Amino acid sequence: MSPSADHRSDDPAQNGCLLSKRVVHEKEEETTEREEEDEEEEEKSSDEGLLLQAHHAMERMEEFVHKMWEGRWRVIPHDVLPDWLKDNDFLLHGHRPPMPSFRACFKSIFRIHTETGNIWTHLLGCLFFLCLGIVYMFRPNMSFVAPFQEKIVIGMFFLGAILCLSFSWLFHTVYCHSEGVSRVFSKLDYSGIAFLIMGSFVPWLYYSFYCSPQPCFIYLIVVCILGIAAITVSQCDFFATPQYRGVRAGVFVGLGLSGVVPTLHFMITEGFLRATTMGQMGWLFLMAVLYITGACLYAARIPERFFPGKCDIWFHSHQLFHILVVAGAFVHFHGVSNLQEFRYTAGGGCAEEGAV
Repeated sequence: MSPSADHRSDDPAQNGCLLSKRVVHEKEEETTEREEEDEEEEEKSSDEGLLLQAHHAMERMEEFVHKMWEGRWRVIPHDVLPDWLKDNDFLLHGHRPPMPSFRACFKSIFRIHTETGNIWTHLLGCLFFLCLGIVYMFRPNMSFVAPFQEKIVIGMFFLGAILCLSFSWLFHTVYCHSEGVSRVFSKLDYSGIAFLIMGSFVPWLYYSFYCSPQPCFIYLIVVCILGIAAITVSQCDFFATPQYRGVRAGVFVGLGLSGVVPTLHFMITEGFLRATTMGQMGWLFLMAVLYITGACLYAARIPERFFPGKCDIWFHSHQLFHILVVAGAFVHFHGVSNLQEFRYTAGGGCAEEGAV
């Protein structure tokens, strides 16, 4: 037997030590393998958890969109609205939630919420002026002194009214869709107001200065410049924020009040009596009162300011503003129609001294 074999057999303590080291090493390897397996399992479970959470989130989003699509939603209070939907903090309840579906937005027309009155006042007003405009444009030419010119200038009023009312009810219908959609349609809404004011000036200036084309043309140019300026300002994002509510009202009231200058010009030229009879200044004044009253109610948020939560659905300031806009536009049309009738009665001549 070799010496080394004798040595191994003769030293059991050393053999036991080696054996124990081997066992410890094997246990360490097993522990390491288990730890690696545990880490892999934890990573897998973590990934599965994230995927599960993402799946649940997608399911909730799909369920939400489906509810919006089918029109199954509930009105919510003002304090839970996202910031971009918070416009009037005196309307406490009855708001639509964000609805990222145009179909759901348009179906909400037939539900009761804070925008129901805003939508229908201008939707019905738009249909009314559309029908009235069609009827007026198809009147026989013998009812006009200059049919082509007169139908164009009166058509400008109808175009401005229809654009204003159309942009308005569309904005109030879809502004809860998303922040981007709300921003785009609010700019159209404000532009429509400027179109209504500019369109209202055209027939009034045409008939009031029928025999004085030069001042008529100058006033039209000035009104168009001011109207384009108002539209340009309204395209700024800050213009639609609640903090600038008074500024918005002031811009459009100022645009309307630019008519004071041609009104004074007409009254001085024709005299107060002729201006208030043949010139239909009474109807023009009533129109201005209606528009300005509506703008002031809108800017001051009356009556909901004094009755928070009591005018959430009906008779809040924006609805009253809408009603007064439609009434003011009709009053203006009535006054212009009387001017047109006077011109038809007087004929197209301007030879008589003092003739308008």
